[in-house]
Amino acid sequence: QVQLVESGGGLGQAGGSLRLSCAASGRPFSSYDMGWFRQALGKEREFVAAIRWSGSSTYYADSVKGRFTISRDNAKNTVFLQMNRLKPEDTAVYYCAAKQRTIATMTAAAGYAYWGQGTQVTVSS
Repeated sequence: QVQLVESGGGLGQAGGSLRLSCAASGRPFSSYDMGWFRQALGKEREFVAAIRWSGSSTYYADSVKGRFTISRDNAKNTVFLQMNRLKPEDTAVYYCAAKQRTIATMTAAAGYAYWGQGTQVTVSS
């Protein structure tokens, strides 16, 4: 198993930036593909970004493409989400998630077995 702890959320301004981090512990971090999902109040959880275990490939939701960047540091067991040009509609609880490499999907929440507790991101206009 792997344990995930997010940090870096908070209040941001429209047009500004925030950086989320997710620290992993437990089984070797490089065994897992990693993803970020978010859930706004009253809405379903949605895919934001994902990265392969090696960092070789990244995936983004259309709504964040060109504004957000996912990266990972396998030596530090950490995945990051750099969020630039924030919009009020980015306001949500952001969750870090991990899945086995053998699970093909990168964008479906159901493919991810391990989840962090979430960190709130609020963007003011």
